[in-house]
Amino acid sequence: MNIDADDFTLLGLPRTFELTRAQLDAAWKALQAKVHPDRFAAEGGASQRLAMQWAVRVNEAHQRLKDPLKRAAYLCELAGAPVGAHDNTAMPSEFLMQQMMWREALEEATTASEVQALSDEVTAQRGERLARISGLLGADALTPARAGEAAQEVRALMFIDRLLEEVDTRLQRHEDEDGA
Repeated sequence: MNIDADDFTLLGLPRTFELTRAQLDAAWKALQAKVHPDRFAAEGGASQRLAMQWAVRVNEAHQRLKDPLKRAAYLCELAGAPVGAHDNTAMPSEFLMQQMMWREALEEATTASEVQALSDEVTAQRGERLARISGLLGADALTPARAGEAAQEVRALMFIDRLLEEVDTRLQRHEDEDGA
């Protein structure tokens, strides 16, 4: 085992977007059982510190890979196409127009059913983009060009997830008002 290995190699998983939660959790639990600091309690401080480093590294890998958006961004980075969300916010004009329309719809929505309809639409778009990412980041098809396309989709999903948080907040407000 190499602590500096990529997350997929570390956990013994294929380098692909399509991982089931069961696969990921099983690999994580198996590796955690090997490196958990409690297993090294009788071996002294140095062994326990090393085990702690391993446990932290295994947990970090698990956290990154269990989130589809983080896993996609990580795959893009591994393929030489980092998402760069903090300094690359360029998006296709049609997506920016769609974002503006969704934000206007949220602003103009006055009922819970209008907000729910928007939530359903945006959630469906999120699912479509995740499906595209899955196709682009397949284990047998991962190239820098496809990773670049996937990175663009990841950036779009980041926008979508922020919008869905706002939509959920608005839905919660409606539920609170209706319950009061």
